[in-house]
Amino acid sequence: MGQIKIYGLESYLNPIKKKMSDIIHSCVIEAFDYPVDKRFHRFFLMKEDNFYFPAGRSKNYTIIEISIFAGRREVTKKKLINLLFKRITEELQIDSKDIEITIFETPPSNWGIRGVTGDELILNYKVEL
Repeated sequence: MGQIKIYGLESYLNPIKKKMSDIIHSCVIEAFDYPVDKRFHRFFLMKEDNFYFPAGRSKNYTIIEISIFAGRREVTKKKLINLLFKRITEELQIDSKDIEITIFETPPSNWGIRGVTGDELILNYKVEL
């Protein structure tokens, strides 16, 4: 299971959010061997007076938070992070210094989905890879 939140300045992120979502989804599919029909993305489009970020970042500064079931190996998570940096940089021309990615892992029992806890779900993909 995965939920993805993307934060950025509204003026920059809003026009590219469909492409950003497509890129993120392609990376998750490749790195996690994830089903194509599982896309859970939320965009948080920030006004400039509500989005403070460090000096040295441009108005393209984007934060990506990924919440997943615990169980994937470190190499698998690093593959996802590296794919995101590569594709976002190449396809959207966002410098890697303007991208921050965090993966949050929680036990499936901490999720509630479709009326059951995550550890009771029958998934059509592997978490432990």
